[in-house]
Amino acid sequence: MLKRIALAALVCLASPVQAQEVIEADAEAQAEFETTDVVLQTTMGDIVIALETERAPITAGNFLRYVEEDRFDGTVFYRAMRVEWGEQPNGLIQGGTQWDPERVLPGIEHEPTTLTGLSHTRGALSMAMGEPGTANGDFSIMLGDQTGLDANPEADDPVWRNGYAVFGYVKEGMDVVQAIHAAPIDPEKGEGWMQGQLFAEPIEIVEARVVETEAAAE
Repeated sequence: MLKRIALAALVCLASPVQAQEVIEADAEAQAEFETTDVVLQTTMGDIVIALETERAPITAGNFLRYVEEDRFDGTVFYRAMRVEWGEQPNGLIQGGTQWDPERVLPGIEHEPTTLTGLSHTRGALSMAMGEPGTANGDFSIMLGDQTGLDANPEADDPVWRNGYAVFGYVKEGMDVVQAIHAAPIDPEKGEGWMQGQLFAEPIEIVEARVVETEAAAE
């Protein structure tokens, strides 16, 4: 069964003013903290990601290991969750290793947003998981602000209390993310709440690689 990145918390959004404050604060913070750029070359175009290697070292480091060991090459984006509220298009896309034993690595320690200071705003990358400590090689990209997926220390359910782990943001290629999100869905694919969210033809991640900086090249 595919790991969940659940729907219920998505209704717990910040107000437009709060969301704008989060976006502005995050943009400012991204300029102050160390990141590593990665490009996902897909059959629909390139997505450039800034991995939060300083603020989310465990989660970003895990993703970086998958990239450096070519574990994402040939995997796919297989899911689009579409929601009707908010600025459209809205929801998320999900991709990764799909628990392929030849690719997947052990689950990692959970880094909640209350610890990292990151948030599920537009363009955020977040790890899919069943419960805290099980995230490995599947991830989602937010089409719009989904701050209900952030950690909520007052929640009873440990999943929502810890939230999902944000570890990077799309720098370039949100148009590609939106094109993937709009790809045709097969209504017969999937089980339970996942039915109706799987692509008829998954979109391949041809290659994932670190973007070399000028300093590194020298």
